[in-house]
Amino acid sequence: MPNKPRRRSGGFAEVLAALPPQEEHEPLEVRNPIGSGGFLDGAGCYWRLARGPVDRRLARRLAAGADELTLGLRGRRHEAFPDHFVPVLLAPEERPAAWHAACAEDHRAYEFRAADGRTLLYLDVSC
Repeated sequence: MPNKPRRRSGGFAEVLAALPPQEEHEPLEVRNPIGSGGFLDGAGCYWRLARGPVDRRLARRLAAGADELTLGLRGRRHEAFPDHFVPVLLAPEERPAAWHAACAEDHRAYEFRAADGRTLLYLDVSC
């Protein structure tokens, strides 16, 4: 005669209620766009790693001619995904100062591309 399953007292909700409270915190997921091969910007555009690190001459051309520029993981939370931290794209007037600041520090430059063909220069100044 097969064993009948035992009926347990209490349900799943009671088990959860008995667990000690956990500390409240806001998770922050920082993904390295270079290691993961791309990132989602604040506007919802996915940028795929195209090549890099690139040499200084190409990085200088991209700093002047790329559609977008960012300084690595200096960024903010993504509005649509609040637990993700994304690089902030710099305004055109901020680009010359950012390029000079990156050149003053140890940095690597990477080229990213969007599906619509736009290019982005990613200056990793954390290396």
